[in-house]
Amino acid sequence: MTLVIILALIILFIWWNAALPFWHDRPLDRLVPDESKCFSEKCRSIIYDKGNRTAVLMIHGYPTCPNMYAYSAERLSQEGFDVYAPLIPTFGADPQEFSRTNYSQWFAFIEDYYLTLRRRYVHLHVLGVSMGGAMTLDLAERYSGTGQAMDSIVVISAPVAYNCLRYGVMTNPLGYLARTLRLFIRTTGLGIVNGRPDGEDGNEEWRGYRGIVMTHGVSLSAAFNRIRRNLGSISVPMFVMHDRGDKTVSFRNLAIIKKFCKDNIRQCHEVEMDARYHHTHHSLLMYRSVQDKYTGWITDFLKGGA
Repeated sequence: MTLVIILALIILFIWWNAALPFWHDRPLDRLVPDESKCFSEKCRSIIYDKGNRTAVLMIHGYPTCPNMYAYSAERLSQEGFDVYAPLIPTFGADPQEFSRTNYSQWFAFIEDYYLTLRRRYVHLHVLGVSMGGAMTLDLAERYSGTGQAMDSIVVISAPVAYNCLRYGVMTNPLGYLARTLRLFIRTTGLGIVNGRPDGEDGNEEWRGYRGIVMTHGVSLSAAFNRIRRNLGSISVPMFVMHDRGDKTVSFRNLAIIKKFCKDNIRQCHEVEMDARYHHTHHSLLMYRSVQDKYTGWITDFLKGGA
């Protein structure tokens, strides 16, 4: 009997940390942009506003900045799109300030930004890589089938599962303990990354943070769980892409998106970068070896060449 109770408690503990029942992000205060706090000019928003009728909103990943889109944003602008790659407030600034925010606050900022653009532009597309891809899916779930829906979405290296045995996704076993660990450990090794001198293939331009923020992990996992459950509500045209060798977000995430969104996917690219590059094969639009080709695919899709 004692063994049964112990096993039941272990299962309950794992369920509490993995399924995140009753989790709610706190605080929920609206974030106010202040790019004067950026630790580098390269962290700031990238905007090309030339008065076109069509715009692309580009949502950056975690824990980085819009600089990941420097090449693609300029290229899309040259192709006749107005381009907006906003810096989510607290990203690119003081690490401790950043650590006190969460997915719900970041998404609320992006949602407001999206709605402002939606009112202004005749045609609006949304593109996101990594967490930005998850946010793109989140927006599409909320606005598909409404008068505020986007024209299409581009989703790259997007996580919709962090640790999920059902789909064979195991990003980090510590995720099964994060909800509890956050009560005792707030951050580990948190610091600024202002470029990577030993980087390669464009990865040396990466700006953001190193280390772990426990609450961020829980907040993001809870968001991914919700987004995954609602994937079937998306009804806008989709471009999806993921690298088979992605070391940050499991390639298995693409199969989950395909399962629930197959009727709306117009282009699906299962790519595989040259193995000689030792970066994570994740922030695909940063890498010089592939950014021209991948941005070309995206441009054709946005122009209706799907």
